[in-house]
Amino acid sequence: MEPIWNEMYDAAKTVLHSRRISEYVTCGEVAAAILSKSGKIYTGICIDTCSTLGICAERNAIFNMITNGEQEIDKVLVVSDDGSNGAPCGACRELMVQIMPDSYRDIEIMIDYSAGRIVRLGDITPEWWI
Repeated sequence: MEPIWNEMYDAAKTVLHSRRISEYVTCGEVAAAILSKSGKIYTGICIDTCSTLGICAERNAIFNMITNGEQEIDKVLVVSDDGSNGAPCGACRELMVQIMPDSYRDIEIMIDYSAGRIVRLGDITPEWWI
């Protein structure tokens, strides 16, 4: 496994902090690290609300990347508060496809950090509407 995955895992774990903001909002149960094509790591956490105003950790990290002037994703890693990893949800996949319609298939996603299992977005999102 490339050492950058360890850096991304550590970056996500740093911001992973489950907490209640109000009786309507919790956050930090999931954290994400996005590696941009420039080599910079951007992080984000999930924010869950009692309505549809929340956001996934992956999209939060992607928006952080975009806010900082970048738009090309190389790698994605997600960490849940129990330490598990997984694939981005449909909304997060859709955002990555729309940001990088010509090259989204090459984005690497760490599915299982402990086993070093990596998939490409194109493998789990093979026939997109774009």
